[in-house]
Amino acid sequence: MVETTLSGASHHILTNDYASEWMGIEVLKLDDGHATIRMHLRQEMLNGFGMAHGGMIFAFGDTAFALACNPASPTPEEADSITVASGVDINFIKPAFQGQVITAVANQRASTGRSGLYDIQIFAAAPDAPSTADDQPGELIAEFRGRSRTISKK
Repeated sequence: MVETTLSGASHHILTNDYASEWMGIEVLKLDDGHATIRMHLRQEMLNGFGMAHGGMIFAFGDTAFALACNPASPTPEEADSITVASGVDINFIKPAFQGQVITAVANQRASTGRSGLYDIQIFAAAPDAPSTADDQPGELIAEFRGRSRTISKK
């Protein structure tokens, strides 16, 4: 079993998540309805223009979305269900480049019954960039909005 983790934060859905492991995703913070993750952009994550491939940015945002949607420590009644994407939109605002560190901050906006709405902001910064006064981890490069649905595990 492989679990992606950092700073003591972990989530059971990352066990055997080989895509997140390959991407080098680090979990920074987990709370109910919230997740903050980061990764370093490597050469094999770039497109032909030398910038981060849109699919890499999307997959990164999707992982933050999944972590925010699913409780890290499910209750017995939550253990028989999973929350998955029913639809997503992403807007690419600025490019990101090899060597930058990208951070995704996912927050639940609404939840009713089995449906939810989540906003994920993705930022890029140089690896040695100082923290900003407004606590944003770099420049905003993408906005990801996810709609979730809770379904049976079976």
